[in-house]
Amino acid sequence: MELKFNVVGMTCAACSARVEKVTGSVSGVSKAEVNLLAGTMKVCADDDSVIPLITKAIADAGYQASVFGTQTKISDTSKKNVEKTMERRIILSAVFLVVLMYFTMGHMIGLPLPGWYEGKENAVVAVLVQLFLTLPVVYLNRSYYTKGMKALLHRSANMDSLIAVGSGAAILSGLVALFRIAYAAGHGDWLVVEKYLHNLYFESGAMILTLITLGKYLENKAKGKTGDAVRQLMDLSPKTAVIRDKDGAEITVGVEQVKVGDVVLVRSGGRIPVDGTVINGRGSVDQSALTGESIPVEKTVGDSVSAATMNTEGYLEISATKVGEDTTLAQIIHLVEEAGGSKAPIARLADKVAGIFVPTVMGISLAAFTTWLLLGESVAFALNIAISILVISCPCALGLATPVAIMVGTGKGAGLGVLFKNAQSLENLQKVDTVVLDKTGTLTLGRPAVTDVFPGDMTKDDFLQIAASLEAQSEHPFAKAIMQEYGGRPLQNVEEFRTLPGRGVSGKISGEIYYGGNLRLMEELGITVSDRASLAQEGKTPLYFARKDQCIGVIFAADVLKEDSVDAVKQLHKLGLDVVMLTGDNRQTAEAIGSKAGIERIISDVLPGDKAGVVESLRREGRFVLMVGDGINDAPALVTADVGMAIGAGTDIAMESSDVVLMKNSLSGICDAVSLSKATIRNIRQNLFWAFFYNCLGIPLAAGALYPAFGILLSPMIGAAAMSMSSVFVVSNALRLRFFKPGSRNFITQNDEIQEVEKMETVIKVEGMMCPHCKARVESVCKAVSGTLDAVVDLQEKNVTVKGSASLEALQQAIRDAGYEVVE
Repeated sequence: MELKFNVVGMTCAACSARVEKVTGSVSGVSKAEVNLLAGTMKVCADDDSVIPLITKAIADAGYQASVFGTQTKISDTSKKNVEKTMERRIILSAVFLVVLMYFTMGHMIGLPLPGWYEGKENAVVAVLVQLFLTLPVVYLNRSYYTKGMKALLHRSANMDSLIAVGSGAAILSGLVALFRIAYAAGHGDWLVVEKYLHNLYFESGAMILTLITLGKYLENKAKGKTGDAVRQLMDLSPKTAVIRDKDGAEITVGVEQVKVGDVVLVRSGGRIPVDGTVINGRGSVDQSALTGESIPVEKTVGDSVSAATMNTEGYLEISATKVGEDTTLAQIIHLVEEAGGSKAPIARLADKVAGIFVPTVMGISLAAFTTWLLLGESVAFALNIAISILVISCPCALGLATPVAIMVGTGKGAGLGVLFKNAQSLENLQKVDTVVLDKTGTLTLGRPAVTDVFPGDMTKDDFLQIAASLEAQSEHPFAKAIMQEYGGRPLQNVEEFRTLPGRGVSGKISGEIYYGGNLRLMEELGITVSDRASLAQEGKTPLYFARKDQCIGVIFAADVLKEDSVDAVKQLHKLGLDVVMLTGDNRQTAEAIGSKAGIERIISDVLPGDKAGVVESLRREGRFVLMVGDGINDAPALVTADVGMAIGAGTDIAMESSDVVLMKNSLSGICDAVSLSKATIRNIRQNLFWAFFYNCLGIPLAAGALYPAFGILLSPMIGAAAMSMSSVFVVSNALRLRFFKPGSRNFITQNDEIQEVEKMETVIKVEGMMCPHCKARVESVCKAVSGTLDAVVDLQEKNVTVKGSASLEALQQAIRDAGYEVVE
């Protein structure tokens, strides 16, 4: 079973490595995984009887653990109080440090010093002034000593231990110098006084503590932004809901009071508080918060809606089906938190290094101190080296390299409508070289649509009216396609309607019998129909209509490609991926659809139970396979693939079997997910490189590697500043992922092609834009069109400039759908 714990007291990668080690040593525990960023730990154990053993083992290591959920989370107010405390520490430390630096180094830049301070005869006074200015800084930052020494006593040295030993050694050497100066002054040995007066390290100790605290503050500010995506999702949920009580009255209640079955009312401009089904009214619902799709979707009776989406226009009465933690929004938040808190395989090396990092650094520091003494250097020189090594080493950068990027990446994915179930799926996705697309419901709409209409002697509108009137009472999918094509216009009255099983329908219109059905029905009636073999070869199915003994027209329907399927396949090819279409259709039909989609490799005549076998055979070819599907029969193949991806409009079983979920019913999400995965893993590699490079370069420099040849020696103060900034750099680099844009040249391969695309510009004249809201709206709908890299509106010129390969027709239609007029 899986257990989750809160762990308090961890400050760096060495801490998390120690907690994982001691937890893993508990009998009955098979795996322990710490999330340093969230301060949590997941444990795979035989049963919950190990909980007391785990908490005791962690307590013995110097940390505090409790079962997740038994302690309340730190509130925003508490976090702000902690932040203010750090700010106060930094300001007060800086005040004392500035005065201290004035007394110790002011003379170097020509600042006058008071007479009672200058001169060897005032040496004791000078040392006491420095000591009394250092002690407040030590007190303000005493947590480093309490935590660091506690960790040392528990044999789990961490970053606080390095700071405590480094700054403590500097201050202790200053105290030793104080006694030597006092003794020498009392005996008139002014040479000794002068020697030790120039070898005090009080300012180094104070500077180390102040800079480290400043670095921690900046790091925490940056880390706080990594959870912005989750916080934004939480903010989307309305706090109240308007429901109709038993008497029919409208009452406003807290959203937590809404129960399954309650009727919730949502007016124009209101956010939907629960998942449910529309039972009355119609509305235009903006689902961008969940799917990333900016164009509102029309909702009417029978349609499902989700919490946190907005009813931009119209009135809806909704029967609540999922409330509280069961809503789609709550599940997304849970999934993003879980994925952000999981570990990617790429972090294993950093974890191994972190486990031995601090003891190794302390050993190097001691070895360097001893070596320089043996080489004949002074104690002050060797101590300077030892302190520099301790304070420049940074286990934090190693510990933060992976989790901050994972948290930002998964959060960004949620904003794009891409949900990663864990960090491993995020990492695996960037390794994919082959994408297998299930045809029905993935490449295609999953339902038939009218593709061609061939009326006989009558007009197309008259023919469609007869066909729609005849099919209006039928439940067949083709009937629904015809009704959708006709578009809700007036119908003729049909009498004596009959369903002809396996063949079609019939009915009397204006006193005459009409028939609608397949070729078998026409043959039974003895009616000759025209041969349109070329359309049949394209995978289209004919539906014939006849009156008496004459065919009056034919309508072709097919499960057509989704609007963005062709563009999505092109983008997948640009990413260097092989695309394979998997379908149960016959070879001829499959090749027709595959050809339209731009897919060369087509595997047809595949039974539902054989899909997993096809995926396995591709894996045996040495391919790293991404399977994309939406149906129950896709679940085995999704599990078999290296990465399984479910389309958001698919079944719950498909989603449960997948590693990645696309919230929008669009293949463009595949490109977004792959590009984001590549960007995140590239960011992690950059962070890991910096963390290792920084320590591999910084420690030898601090050890005096350049001193014999070039006379370069690193000051402990510079080491402390470098240590602080290394963690800030790693977190800041990870935060760049917040600005990731799908299709951006910075995040995908084949730069030359993308650069050509970026040079393409389309300028569209638009009427009706009046204000910044209009500007934002038009930019948003244009950016949502597949192939758009950027869109900028100029209100004065009344135009929008679109960069990228998006088609002009798609852009114009998106602008019109948003309520604006395209002029040219």
